[in-house]
Amino acid sequence: MPESVSLEIGGRTMTIETGELAKQANGSALVRYGDQNVVLCAVTASEKPREGIDFFPLTCDFEEKMYAAGKIPGGYIKREGRPPEHGVLSSRQIDRPIRPLFPDGFRNDIQIVATVLSIDRELDADVLGVCAAGAALALSDIPFDKTVAAVRVGRDESGNYICNPTLPQYVTGGMDIVIAGTADAVMMVEGGGNEISEDDFLGAIEFAQEQIKQIVAAIDKLAKKNGKKKREFPLLRPNSDLEKWMRTAFKDDVAKGMRVIEKLEREETLGKITVDEAIARCKEPQIKALLEDPVLAKDFKKILKAMEEDELRVMVVEEKLRPDGRKPDEIRAIWSKVHYVPRVHGSGVFTRGQTQVFTAATLGSIGDAQRLDGILDLGTQKRYMHFYNFPPFSVGETRPMRGPGRREIGHGHLAERALVPVLPLKEDFPYTLRLISEVLESNGSSSMASVCGSSLALMDAGVPIREHVAGVAMGLILKGDKYTILTDIQGMEDSLGEMDFKVAGTKKGITAIQMDIKVQGVTVQIMREAMAEAKKSRLFIIDKLAETIAEPRAELSKYAPRMIVVQINPAKIKDVIGPGGKIINKIIEETGIEKMDIEDDGKVYITALDGESAEKARAQVEAITKDIVVGETYKGEVTRIIAIGAFVKILPGKEGLVHISQLAPTRVERVEDVVKVGDELTVKVMEVDGQGRLNLSHKATLAGASGNGSFEPESARSGDGGFGGGSGGSRRPRRPRRRE
Repeated sequence: MPESVSLEIGGRTMTIETGELAKQANGSALVRYGDQNVVLCAVTASEKPREGIDFFPLTCDFEEKMYAAGKIPGGYIKREGRPPEHGVLSSRQIDRPIRPLFPDGFRNDIQIVATVLSIDRELDADVLGVCAAGAALALSDIPFDKTVAAVRVGRDESGNYICNPTLPQYVTGGMDIVIAGTADAVMMVEGGGNEISEDDFLGAIEFAQEQIKQIVAAIDKLAKKNGKKKREFPLLRPNSDLEKWMRTAFKDDVAKGMRVIEKLEREETLGKITVDEAIARCKEPQIKALLEDPVLAKDFKKILKAMEEDELRVMVVEEKLRPDGRKPDEIRAIWSKVHYVPRVHGSGVFTRGQTQVFTAATLGSIGDAQRLDGILDLGTQKRYMHFYNFPPFSVGETRPMRGPGRREIGHGHLAERALVPVLPLKEDFPYTLRLISEVLESNGSSSMASVCGSSLALMDAGVPIREHVAGVAMGLILKGDKYTILTDIQGMEDSLGEMDFKVAGTKKGITAIQMDIKVQGVTVQIMREAMAEAKKSRLFIIDKLAETIAEPRAELSKYAPRMIVVQINPAKIKDVIGPGGKIINKIIEETGIEKMDIEDDGKVYITALDGESAEKARAQVEAITKDIVVGETYKGEVTRIIAIGAFVKILPGKEGLVHISQLAPTRVERVEDVVKVGDELTVKVMEVDGQGRLNLSHKATLAGASGNGSFEPESARSGDGGFGGGSGGSRRPRRPRRRE
């Protein structure tokens, strides 16, 4: 029987279990939440540490299988392959709050696998994955002192905070923020909002912290009773004698190198501090022997990095001096351009210091939207996409060019989320939008630069976004009880500092936010100060963007497709498509449009490279779906001739009979004496009979005619077929009566 604890979180019961599943892992936990959500997490550690590495080998995976939602994957392949974007983002949300809490020097491989076994499709299970991971680590024999949990915060229609809202509540409340932390500190923040204020955001953090405390207390209670005894794992730390010698021998070199303002020159200066240089300087045989030992020589870089971190703390906290000479609240020099290349629909270059991003905006049809097939009910299509690329040359490196990694996916999603609140509705701007941000130079905060570049590119493309969106990354340097908050952090301040706090938004409020830290939590007060500085910087950057382009262009690029939306009766969709797509394909071929997409509600999206072809297609769609009105006059084409009259096509798929008596004001002996196939004929609709067949009159349209088309009674007419395009009867033709 499993051991468990239960508590109420967000109006639902959360139960954390252990002891029944995945018992060969170092630790495992099952989290049940509400009626349908079940997530299992297992954590495993390697027996021995990995040698020769200077990073912590932690791997987190969030496994989403379609069975959890009672679905079978779409397409030809029915086995899940690479994780979807949501799975990658959820894996990152587990990793980021947990990684800083492992002991320094821990080098055993740790694998955390959270598997969604069952899900309510309107309730995201990503935060349950964090809770399950925190519980599995607490129950395991792996050293992990601080228990981690997470919740999502939204708002109801009245503005009250909600814990773990449903997907529809994200929209109504305009807030979706995931907060992870321990019982006394915030470890990670990820989310967005519809231009929410700083106070509302901080209120959400405080609200979340109370929920997290309850979950952590429940996990600790279960771990105290059922957790394994923590094992002793070796911690790989630098040789203390070597570290003591280096801190004396290279103190001045590090201090000098850290104060070089230009990035490449700074790296070159610090790069001169090598093992060979150390051996040449060393006069102590014992230390020289350590330096010449290939194994211990690897400690050299670790010690050097620690010295750089310490020097940065002295510079920033005590001297208020940053490596590039800026003040703590100073932003690097900014310049930007739009319409940088001619062929794309919209483009923008945003440069801040040594960070530079080029963003291209492409407009497509509604049919170009990304199709979604996942365990959450996120809809079937996504019409706005943002992708972030980080080539190695952007940091002066060489490495293989492969597909996007988790970092690229995460940064792209953050920038995408930042722009969503200002985008026009599909009804107002029926386009699919795809933005690509190429990082051309990087020295910190490239994800926020991609937000700025995207704002420029969208306006350059003529997309009617409401206003500019800008982003800035804030940092934190701690030295004892003292700290300094940094604005617009560069790469070194990100790498050696304690916090990377990204905030994006408009002048009105925050649209996206992300915070990662490297220490065991930050306080709400530190976040409050960081957000106040971030707001000032955001407003400053928006003004800079507005100097480049103040509002969206009035006209789309000449290379962008033109889109026309036609609303038709949903019952007539089949008439536009035709059997086997015959009609819609004919419209596309005859008018030269790119494509035509039809939605279930009767909206027809016509995509063309020019307005003329789009208008031709619109006319054909409207003609096909137009209702025939008795008494109206139409121009049509004679399609067939029979003994008693001529069939005239007045609209696509709509034809009727002009009886021989209605072809002219005088008696007509033979139909062929008046019209032939292919002739254009003006006719008036006199009747739509009970079978939907059209009775037409040419005589009623002629000058001087009475307009009273006198038709034979139904029993007197032939029905060889073709009324209104339908099948006729098999009655024998009769000669029409002569009218005196």
